[in-house]
Amino acid sequence: MSLVCRFCDEPLSHLFVDLGMSPLSNAYVRPDQLDRMESFYPLTVYVCEHCFLVQLPAAEAPENIFSEYAYFSSYSESWLKHAQRYCAKMIDRLGLGPATQVIEIASNDGYLLQYFLQARIPVLGIEPAANIAGVAREKGVETLVRFFGVATANELASEGRRADLLLGNNVLAHVPDINDFVQGLRIALKPGGTVTMEFQHLMRLMAGNQFDTIYHEHFSYFSLLTVRQIFAANGLEIVDVEELPTHGGSLRIYAKHKGEATPASAVVELERREREHGLDRLITYTSFGDRVHELKRAILKFLIAAKEDGKHVAGYGAPAKGNTLLNYCGIRSDLIDYTVDRSPHKQGLFLPGTRIPIHAPSRIAETRPDYVLILPWNLRDEIMEQMNHISEWGGRFAVLIPRVEVLN
Repeated sequence: MSLVCRFCDEPLSHLFVDLGMSPLSNAYVRPDQLDRMESFYPLTVYVCEHCFLVQLPAAEAPENIFSEYAYFSSYSESWLKHAQRYCAKMIDRLGLGPATQVIEIASNDGYLLQYFLQARIPVLGIEPAANIAGVAREKGVETLVRFFGVATANELASEGRRADLLLGNNVLAHVPDINDFVQGLRIALKPGGTVTMEFQHLMRLMAGNQFDTIYHEHFSYFSLLTVRQIFAANGLEIVDVEELPTHGGSLRIYAKHKGEATPASAVVELERREREHGLDRLITYTSFGDRVHELKRAILKFLIAAKEDGKHVAGYGAPAKGNTLLNYCGIRSDLIDYTVDRSPHKQGLFLPGTRIPIHAPSRIAETRPDYVLILPWNLRDEIMEQMNHISEWGGRFAVLIPRVEVLN
């Protein structure tokens, strides 16, 4: 089967990284499913030599991935604070008030729109997962259960519900038809309105060996150089950009209808730095896999040595990124006894593929492991503060990305 770029339709033939076979990273296993077979799919990532979009061929239809979802944004305190700061900044920067409209795509459980609502600003969430949308509605956040694209945008426009602020946090990577999605942004945006999108920065992913952030739910990985091409081809101009620490290094782009504003110097400067890092050269991408293989060997050496030394290892968190790492490295309950997660929606389940059990965080104090492996390494400071009592029995934290590191 020949593959083509989901943006420019050019043939895909260059490998970015091959992470083997893996289940869907949010397909958690119930106890009554433990005797059943799981579906595994190739986790093979390519780069387009024409537009340098890094992308994963679709293994499953979005309806089978996102219609019932296990990730609830509100269980991360640091992410809630990030959302609250964003809302305050946008109200000030854009002059938002009761006469304006804010629309969030992939609005999850209302984690962000609740803060605009508190400021008496009209909001609308668009969320494909019905179970998560229900939680948002309980918070008073009006939420449509559907996928976003041209069809949904036309429906909103026909109802006179175009946005003064149209936002999406960590959704751009989840879109299989990127042109339909960005065309939808253009249609749903009022003249003079602003789009903001946050997504993991490909340059930081590569620099930090963050291969675990690659999973089937993420169809694309973006540099500013590439995302600017995509937006321009669909009638939007990126006029500003901010670099954020979230998710190991993210970008927040600001876009408007073409011709409404001149790009800020930050856009030009970041594109210059991306070129300095080689993001306009194919060899930069095709050499990434070798570094990933080297890190895998180091991870396995650490865990095998710990076990041979009689140490007990538990995980903290059951994130999608952790499932990519564990499945790629072949790590199962022979090396990690169990993991814990704050979300009650994951407790009592088992990680996909590896079948490692998920418990409540109280399990750590009950079993006193020697190492607590932080799987959502982007939240390491938050987790170490919550779990600092492990020092009482000499327990130590460890992370595996961007390198194997024991933290205390």
